[in-house]
Amino acid sequence: MSTELWPSLLEPRLQGADDLCAVSADGVRIRFLDGRELLCGTSGLWNANLGFGNEAIAEACAAALRDASYLSVFRYENVYARRAARALVEAAGADHYGRVVFSTSGGAANDLVMKLARHYHALRGDGARKLVVGLRDSYHGLTFGGFALTGENLGQSVYGVDQRLVRHVSPNSVEEIAQLAAQQGSRIAAVVVEPVLGSGAVPLTPEYVHGLLELRDRHGFLLVADEVATGFGRTGDFFASQRWPAPPDLLITSKGLTNGTHAAAAVLLPRALAEPFDAAGDVFVHGETQAGTPVTCAAILATVEEMRRLDAVASARRLSAVLDERLADLVTTEPLVSGTTGIGCFRSIRLSTPGGEPLPQQEVPEVVAAIREAGAIVHPSVNGVQILPALVYTDDEVAELLDCVRAGVAAHARQSEAV
Repeated sequence: MSTELWPSLLEPRLQGADDLCAVSADGVRIRFLDGRELLCGTSGLWNANLGFGNEAIAEACAAALRDASYLSVFRYENVYARRAARALVEAAGADHYGRVVFSTSGGAANDLVMKLARHYHALRGDGARKLVVGLRDSYHGLTFGGFALTGENLGQSVYGVDQRLVRHVSPNSVEEIAQLAAQQGSRIAAVVVEPVLGSGAVPLTPEYVHGLLELRDRHGFLLVADEVATGFGRTGDFFASQRWPAPPDLLITSKGLTNGTHAAAAVLLPRALAEPFDAAGDVFVHGETQAGTPVTCAAILATVEEMRRLDAVASARRLSAVLDERLADLVTTEPLVSGTTGIGCFRSIRLSTPGGEPLPQQEVPEVVAAIREAGAIVHPSVNGVQILPALVYTDDEVAELLDCVRAGVAAHARQSEAV
């Protein structure tokens, strides 16, 4: 047993286990040190939307490593970053977006956005706008800024995370965010929302999005779409916020940005938001050593091109319809499946006990382990599990994934009855 590695968010009793140590990945399957090959039902933690081992992305990265090795966007620029920025603006909509700031993770990008919003308002003579509003049960990363904004209780107080300038409101409650805006609208710098809350795969309703846009126009805060998880086709559009009646002021993307091959994130914004900085000659104080490097930006360019070549957004919509049908059947035929949430290829399966109560959260890891034993990798959700199949899944692979979920749920139920 190897114990030098301290993995993230894994219980100490499970660390060092060979059945949790991956060796390689190909297509939509991952091989482990114990010899098993499992179907990946989460696109490699929401990242590999195009599956593992995409040759075009691998070749683009290799060429950039050979030709440019390391170049930064820290007090310099590089042509790879310029090309990647242009490609992202075109993908998101050049009629609205015009500038891109590179980062290295979703959490770091949320930190960046909080700083950028406050600096922007200060340059416009509105320095009192320091509050950043997020949603309860949201997830924005575990860096200190993103951790403060995250709406789950994940031990922020233990780590001394400063949340004095952060507020949280209930998702999909227009009344609650309207009340906060009425009370403190002149102090709010930004409202940051996930189009689909990552923790429970809960989509924002059209009514709520409309309310947010109206409140933005009335109160003057910036509206930020955290599309770390929903971007790059995950919900059936290149970006989920492209279905909103009006675009957000800033858009965060990561995970699918490089098909999971590099630690990368990007923040997209309109040129108008950069104008106060340009007019004042003011420097936005944010920089990350590995942001916007040639290999990262080569991966971004190749991923965007592969999304188009594979028509991945159309594939996501087709798979979504397949999931609708399969999940409806699962709810109908499996007594312990109480329902599902989510859209596109971003779904949560809610589970219950034999007595009809929501599955206790402490039992969710046991269900995840049972589904893994049945042959598929899933991740915990609220009272259940999340499934996020790659956009290159076949119909047979969707069926296989849900068969593994069914088998795992049944195995957990048998084990619970035996205790």
